[in-house]
Amino acid sequence: MGILLGGIVYSHIVYFPPYLSDLPASSVLVNGPYALHEEYFWLTIHPVAILSLIVSLAVNWKDAARRKLIAIPLAAYVLALVATTLYFVPELQNFSRSATMNVSAEEWYARGQRWQHMSWIRGTILTLSYLPLLAALRGTDTASRVPSSP
Repeated sequence: MGILLGGIVYSHIVYFPPYLSDLPASSVLVNGPYALHEEYFWLTIHPVAILSLIVSLAVNWKDAARRKLIAIPLAAYVLALVATTLYFVPELQNFSRSATMNVSAEEWYARGQRWQHMSWIRGTILTLSYLPLLAALRGTDTASRVPSSP
């Protein structure tokens, strides 16, 4: 999860500002023989993150408190992936094709800024949703703990 969140922060600080600042001219960052292909990272990390959350949930299923703490980020992640599929990825595909589309640079700029703002919101929600996951790491199953003797 830390790698996923780090990728989100990196993308939003280093990659997206120059890419979305001057479309269609800046679409060269994702087109051509030397293009950056950030999608390789995301296509690798998403299945790993989903699988790790599902396995964590299965392994901790008997502990109701821990199950809830793991289910919260899993649900938030699934919702974020739905939003990503419906809005974020199609808009990124449009950005990459911006040089061949009949849209003004001003409109591309506005769309790029809107995309970045909405993506920051998505990233913040994901980050906050992982706080319960950190709490689950502490351990919550107090019934199975044996009290220490004085």
